[in-house]
Amino acid sequence: MTQNSRSPRSAFSRPVWPDRAMLWRWHFFAGLFCLPFVIMLCVTGSLYLFKPQIETWLDRDIDRAVAEGTLRSASARRDAALAAVPGGHFLALEMPSRKSQATRVLVAHGPDVARVYIDPVSLRVLAQRDEQTRFERLVFRLHGQLLIGNWGSVIMEMVASWTLVLIVTGVLLWWPRRACIGGTVLPRLSAQGRVFWRDLHAVGGLWISFVLVLFLVSGLPWSFVWGSAFSAVESRIGRLVSVQDWEIGAVPIAATLSGHATMPGMSDSEMAGMAMDSKPQATMPQPAIPAEGLDAVYEAARQLAFPAPTLITPPATAGAPWRIRSDAQNRPKRIEASVTAQGQVTHITRFADKGLSDRLIGYGVALHEGHLFGVLNLLMNLIVALLLTLTSIAALILWFRRRRPGHLDAPRASPRRIGWGALAVMGLMGVLLPELGVSLLLLALANRFLSGRFSALR
Repeated sequence: MTQNSRSPRSAFSRPVWPDRAMLWRWHFFAGLFCLPFVIMLCVTGSLYLFKPQIETWLDRDIDRAVAEGTLRSASARRDAALAAVPGGHFLALEMPSRKSQATRVLVAHGPDVARVYIDPVSLRVLAQRDEQTRFERLVFRLHGQLLIGNWGSVIMEMVASWTLVLIVTGVLLWWPRRACIGGTVLPRLSAQGRVFWRDLHAVGGLWISFVLVLFLVSGLPWSFVWGSAFSAVESRIGRLVSVQDWEIGAVPIAATLSGHATMPGMSDSEMAGMAMDSKPQATMPQPAIPAEGLDAVYEAARQLAFPAPTLITPPATAGAPWRIRSDAQNRPKRIEASVTAQGQVTHITRFADKGLSDRLIGYGVALHEGHLFGVLNLLMNLIVALLLTLTSIAALILWFRRRRPGHLDAPRASPRRIGWGALAVMGLMGVLLPELGVSLLLLALANRFLSGRFSALR
């Protein structure tokens, strides 16, 4: 009778959640993997926040060299750029935002894209840059792809997934056992040694945890694995109410021209540069250079006065309309127009006209890049990047101060099982974040079959 009475309780004897020792171990190994990448993301992301200012500063000497006088036609500027790139074809023209600014013309030649700076008065070639070697392009590709294309995107997506695990375990470890302000809500900056670095890491991490989650989630749609999965779902469900207008991963020029699509957070010129990050799946004929039409389209773009920078893209096929597109940093302000070769506007698409998923992604990207609500957004992102860097450095200092030379000194493994509640949460996260799910499965298999040989895997 006594034995039977205990059996119902034994069915629920397995814990629901992991204990503190297990949380420490998960937090430690997630941090050991993520922190070097996180610090790199903070540095490159901070630079990318000021992309317009940095580009203007880097191009200052080019724009200063523009002559004074009557501006030449847009078609003449295009032809001057094409003459500077033998065998190239016209990809896009960026309208100058002020009179004393060189005209940027994008010319595709083979797998490369050249940005040619043309004096709009004298038609002199002021400079020519390979899109992939421009400072802004290098920072972007390092931030999202580690300069290695889709494989780099896969790695950074895994980092983002495990950073979410790092945040969740960190908040649970922070959760106060008693009511207090110092060390919980406010860091004890007057303290010394381990307490100072612990508070800087724990309290600083808490302050930025919510915004950091938003940053990580907003970056997933243009990653390779998650973005492809999201695109597949939207093509089956969302396509009934919206048309997807963004690309996933490293996109070749041919796909950009044929689809007239852009990746969230990237300009048309940046998308063109992505051609070097991937190999086109099929060879497509290069669009012929329209003999006429650019001047009329340029005048239509001047009348429309879309938010700068404004790009003019030629039709990919004969008879198709030209495209005038605002490439404003704040994506909700972007507008796109279809224009005939005679300069007649046939259709205008505003941000509000896009599908729900495209608008959500647009808001997320604008927040991610610091342009959704002006200077405050920029300052918020910069502060988050600074605090995240400080908390990461504090974590590394705490580890180096306590570890023995030549030892990893990871937190000891807990004797308890992980708990069915935690397993359910991890399973859900593994489904929503495919790379996290795959890595968790690999860890479980390693623990099952290799832990006897390698104690660190247990």
